[in-house]
Amino acid sequence: MINDKVRMYLLPPLFNAAVRAGAAIMQVYKNRDDYDISLKDDKTPITLADRVAHRTIREFLGPTRIPILSEEGREMRYDERRNWELYWLVDPLDGTVEFIKGNNEFTVNIALMENNVCMGAVIYVPYFEKMYVAGRGAGSYLKEHVAADPEASYTYEQIVGDWTPLPLASEASHDHLIVAVSRSHQTVETAERVAALRNVHPDLEVIEQGSSYKFCLLAEGRVDYYVRTTHTYEWDTAAGELILAEAGGLTRSLPDERELRYNEEDLRNPWFYCRSKFCKL
Repeated sequence: MINDKVRMYLLPPLFNAAVRAGAAIMQVYKNRDDYDISLKDDKTPITLADRVAHRTIREFLGPTRIPILSEEGREMRYDERRNWELYWLVDPLDGTVEFIKGNNEFTVNIALMENNVCMGAVIYVPYFEKMYVAGRGAGSYLKEHVAADPEASYTYEQIVGDWTPLPLASEASHDHLIVAVSRSHQTVETAERVAALRNVHPDLEVIEQGSSYKFCLLAEGRVDYYVRTTHTYEWDTAAGELILAEAGGLTRSLPDERELRYNEEDLRNPWFYCRSKFCKL
């Protein structure tokens, strides 16, 4: 098991890799005529920002000598990765569609996996300068005013010095249920599940939100519930799931109510839902 000393050693590279990747993304974001958009084999878009963020993370985390499983990395055969005890699970730019639309709802996701269980995680939201950090058994935290910086070199003490534990006490009570759905990936099944909730909670409010930032809003307590009934991948959920869990929430698969599994032969997740600590469902 990863001990506290190792955790302290690995948090700065984890944190700084995300900030530096965010800086690379924001540099591209400023030049919207040069996104270099193409389609991957699964028909999802990829941009120059995805590529430079992946390269930034790979180069910065390389010295840890921990292998990286990344959305934008080379296709990793299951036989090659199935016995990894420790690895980084990375989505260099989560919310590429939102990035292309220009609505600022995109993130950098990095999870440290041990025996296919997330032990440490960050989600960086570069446009809003927010960093969410969690360690298994160590809590979940929000650090604000983290500007995108290509030379980021935060120390452990600087990282933990002024972060705020999650969930936020100010979000502990809503007078109505707040449900998040994907801004760009909605289905009939999602609508049906929201309609069923509305039958019980007629004043239910639905908000549309892109990327793994939904997990962060759940961890803060600003959102109560999130349902996803389209395909996601392991790198979309690993960091967010830990950040939410350490803030008192949970994530379960649909329809079988199981914990999500990682480093599977097929890296696609089942449908799932999430609840915040304050959700009464």
